[in-house]
Amino acid sequence: MKTITNICPPERRQVVLTEQRRLKMAVSAHAYVRGSTIKFYEWLGSSMARSLPQGPPIWICGDCHLGNLGPVADAKGRVKIAIRDLDQTVIGNPAHDLIRLGLSLATAIRGSDLPGVTTALMLGQMIEGYESALADPGKNPRKSAAPASVQRVLKRALKRRWRHLAEERIEDVRPHIPMGKRFWPVTSAERKEIQRIFKLPEVRDLITSLKNRDKDDDVEVVDAAYWMKGCSSLGRLRFAVLLGIGKKKKNSEGFCLVDIKEAVPAAAPHSAKAPMPSDYAERVVEGARKLSPFLGQRMLAGRFSGTPAVLRELLPQDLKLEMDQFTREEAIGAARFLASVVGAAHAQQMDRPARKKWQMVLKQNRNKRLDAPSWLWTSIVELVARHESAYLEHCRQYALNGAQRR
Repeated sequence: MKTITNICPPERRQVVLTEQRRLKMAVSAHAYVRGSTIKFYEWLGSSMARSLPQGPPIWICGDCHLGNLGPVADAKGRVKIAIRDLDQTVIGNPAHDLIRLGLSLATAIRGSDLPGVTTALMLGQMIEGYESALADPGKNPRKSAAPASVQRVLKRALKRRWRHLAEERIEDVRPHIPMGKRFWPVTSAERKEIQRIFKLPEVRDLITSLKNRDKDDDVEVVDAAYWMKGCSSLGRLRFAVLLGIGKKKKNSEGFCLVDIKEAVPAAAPHSAKAPMPSDYAERVVEGARKLSPFLGQRMLAGRFSGTPAVLRELLPQDLKLEMDQFTREEAIGAARFLASVVGAAHAQQMDRPARKKWQMVLKQNRNKRLDAPSWLWTSIVELVARHESAYLEHCRQYALNGAQRR
């Protein structure tokens, strides 16, 4: 295995990022599913996928896997479980989000050595959770209905403060970003562009809009770095920017961390007549505001040296659901609750007739005992098989390349 240098020069970024992405995807079948979104979209173009039910054209996540759900805070500090990554958001078929979530959960529980019976029960509960949100879109999924594993993450999120974010993301509460494995130096041109961005009035307004800040506060770039982060997004432009807020900056309230992420064309299938923004960054922000308002209100579409990019302040309460090991009860409970979160995000975009019509479609071709539509079950089975074989081939190629490098 190739050792990644502590600090990567700009001219070698792409090589190192590609290597890191291959490594991450080789860790497990679940990790491979997360990093190989394109495989899912290829399947959606197959003859089988064309027979899927068509829901009302609404904003969907497009990449609704387990890691893209978790606690999210709004500008006032309120926290709830929501969709937290909208890179692939489009106006499309809501069935695609259900299948993507089911595939993610199915591969995750396979890593927990749970039998196929659990997968069957889990998908049944997933559909029930989704339908419950469609039936009552004004009622957010109850936190008490979340399984213990999700509630633990939520409770941890509610207790987090700046020092937790700083120690986790930049490994220090001091006002600088330490260069190393995750953070690399920016070029002089990149630093100049970052300085330009944070002088823009709309960016300043975004940063000062959060609670405990004043509209008249100064916003100063304290430090910046190229950020090696994510899996499927590795290889895109991405920067971490440490900002000082206000004149004194003597305590934790005086600093924040902003993520600048390149926006790319959506690979997720979208409705042919969908009135989506043509700008990639504006599409991401619009989808976030529709699906995950807590997150969307903290995001801004812009340009980084002419490239569409999304700015987002990272808050301590924003966490990923790390659920690589499940018990049977946790798997079933998580499936129901997380599907209700996705269902609520979908339902808030539909009027009553559209919700009722979509509910009727979901009730068709149901197994009365397991209560999962046949199209959902057969889709997950085929996708799991495709991804498992592709994962093994990926591992084989990774091993062969490693042997050649040695």
